[in-house]
Amino acid sequence: MSGLMGKLTLKNAVFLAGLALGAYHLMVVSGVIAISTMPMRVTHLMLALSLLFVIKPTSEKLAGTRLNAVLSGLLVVATVAASAHLLTRWKAIAFSGGITTDMDYLAGIVLLAVVFEAARRGIGWILAGITFVFFLYPFIAPYLPGVLEGRGATLQRIVLVLTTDTQGIYGIPVGVAATYIIVFTIFGALLSNFGAGDFFFELSNRCTRGLRAASAKSAVLFSTLIGMVSGSAAGNVAVTGTVTIPIMKREGYQPHQAAAIEAVASTGGQIMPPVMGAAAFIMAEIVGVPYTAIMLAAIVPALLFFSSAFMVVHLQAVKSGIMPNTADLSGSDAPLWKVLLDGGPFIAAFGTLIAMMLLGYSPFMASLWAMGVLIAGDIVWNRKVDAAFFAKLATSVSEGARSVVTISAACAAAGIIAGVLGVTGLGSKIATLIDVASGGYLFLALFFTMVTSIILGMGLPTTAAYLILATVVAPALVKLGVPVLTAHFFVFYYGCISTITPPVALASYVAGGIAGANVNKVGWTAAAYAATSFVLPFAFVYGPGLLMAGTLLENAAAVLTAAIGTFAIAVAIIGCLNASLSPLLRMIMAIAGLCLLFQGLISAVIGLILFAGVIFVSRTQPTTQDEATP
Repeated sequence: MSGLMGKLTLKNAVFLAGLALGAYHLMVVSGVIAISTMPMRVTHLMLALSLLFVIKPTSEKLAGTRLNAVLSGLLVVATVAASAHLLTRWKAIAFSGGITTDMDYLAGIVLLAVVFEAARRGIGWILAGITFVFFLYPFIAPYLPGVLEGRGATLQRIVLVLTTDTQGIYGIPVGVAATYIIVFTIFGALLSNFGAGDFFFELSNRCTRGLRAASAKSAVLFSTLIGMVSGSAAGNVAVTGTVTIPIMKREGYQPHQAAAIEAVASTGGQIMPPVMGAAAFIMAEIVGVPYTAIMLAAIVPALLFFSSAFMVVHLQAVKSGIMPNTADLSGSDAPLWKVLLDGGPFIAAFGTLIAMMLLGYSPFMASLWAMGVLIAGDIVWNRKVDAAFFAKLATSVSEGARSVVTISAACAAAGIIAGVLGVTGLGSKIATLIDVASGGYLFLALFFTMVTSIILGMGLPTTAAYLILATVVAPALVKLGVPVLTAHFFVFYYGCISTITPPVALASYVAGGIAGANVNKVGWTAAAYAATSFVLPFAFVYGPGLLMAGTLLENAAAVLTAAIGTFAIAVAIIGCLNASLSPLLRMIMAIAGLCLLFQGLISAVIGLILFAGVIFVSRTQPTTQDEATP
């Protein structure tokens, strides 16, 4: 009994700590509490890492043991003590031009140690290992060959640079986590706890009822809507997949197909405006553009991504003989107008969010107003303000704050990488390596960057993957003349789809577990279904119209040809139109799709001719049903 009470007490303590963290940041971003940049970031990281050490065990084997409690307690004490020291010293260090003491150095060592452990606990060994390799570079640089050789630096200099100003762990990523991200995670938790998931599912069903592959199309739409809020592909699969995957299996999709569809749809939610994944807010700060510019650039590629997903699931249904189903998947017969009316608070909240950002308000201020509209709307719609209402509010703030602690750990680790790159000049050397390896050819540089981005992104959440790619890889493309925003979008996309790219595909693994399918088969099927995503980043580098960065005519032509190209690639993936296509016709259709996606008059004409030729040939063939899978 006492053990149970201990667990309940710890659970309540974690809940209250999350509530305090969330309330503190809501007051900071709303202006109720005025605080300077450095102490705000130090305080945020201190609270976030302390909470992470309580939530995440040292290891699975030690979870719930006394040893884990002791180790976690020591880490919390170390985090608070080192952060408190820096809070008392940051102003003196800044005003003296960087003069530090031995105690500053000792506190810095402690802070770096807890950041490494937080990265390991919160994200995993991959991020911690990558970060540690970069941390070691200044000390081994004098002994490395070729372009990687460097002058090196002392441990004291590196530690102080990384911990006493905004070049290291308290850099832009942690600043974004402490403002934009935590506010949006609280907004997402409010939406979830006030019933947005049910509304989105009902809306998705109404929009797809009576269509062929209704369950799969509903899953794509539902996962897109939820993904805009969650910003985590694996987390999105865990939330929506338990509902959508069984329905798709009942409709006739094989388990690995249903899991792959869910993994692809959940991955795309991170690139769909208005509320993209956390990495998008960090991108806005790094690139130095308003978040609305990120939204504008993302809209066409996101629509193409989900258009491709819809086409793939439709063609797979045609190929597998799945017929239209008029049954209501949600079990409710409410008409569309009633669903929209019941979802009024959510529609109003999203409308407020978009309108305020378009009017020039900051994303976190827009989200604060959107939260207010959501809460007021719930009161008006339900006419009930009771204990349950306030419990939902408190739970949302606590859950939203707790969901940002792992992101903050990743941001702090990325700050170590960025600080080392800045001190040693390693970033320019990596850019030089890619430049030399590509021979100055942009396509080869893009290909090498794609491979590097997917490898670095494997096994990491999108935010952590993008932070590494933005500091290590994106500068190489900028050096070759690619616009900064385009270069960052290029690596951002590959960081996103690394979650469905074998051999390490987190979203595919979660979906495969829910579906009871072979996770490797799910991963390769998801990669095939999302094949367009592997081409789109190349397309918007060569065709700025896809990022709305060209003239009106260029933008319109880019969207039109890309839409046709996306359909052509979907046909090539599944191998079916009104009938199954031969391998030769699938290859021709794939070439047509690539020609249409890569912007240019000649390539567009060639692509259209090939596309029309395959359509004509397929029309002459009898309609058949083929149960084979791609």
